[in-house]
Amino acid sequence: MKPPFVIAAATGAALWIGASVLSRRREAWDATLYWSAAYPAALLACALLGYLWPQKPWRWALALFLFQFVGMAIRNGELGGLWPLGLIVFAALSLPGMLVAHAAAALRRRTKEPAP
Repeated sequence: MKPPFVIAAATGAALWIGASVLSRRREAWDATLYWSAAYPAALLACALLGYLWPQKPWRWALALFLFQFVGMAIRNGELGGLWPLGLIVFAALSLPGMLVAHAAAALRRRTKEPAP
C-alpha cells in the first residue's frame, strides 16, 4: 500500500471516530464538532496529501472519506440499513476534498517547476 493511501485512510477513520466519541453521537455528522473541526481538518488533510503526492490527487480525498464510512461502521459495529445512502453522502462530502487536493497539486506543480 502506498503511504498517502494509508495516511488518508487512517486520517479519515480517526476523524470520524474521534468526532463521534468526543461528541457522544452515534454518527459524527450529527454533531457540530464534525462540521466545525473534523470536516475542515479532513479538507486540510486532502490539500496536504494533494500537495505532497500530486499525481491523481482526487484519490486521496476519496480514500479519506471512504474510510470515514469505514470508521462509522467500526464505531457502530454494523453497516446499518441505510449504508448505500451513507456512501452517497460520503461521496458528495469528498467532492470539496477532491477540489482542494487538485488545487494543492496544481500549486505544487506551479511552484516546483524550474525557472525558464
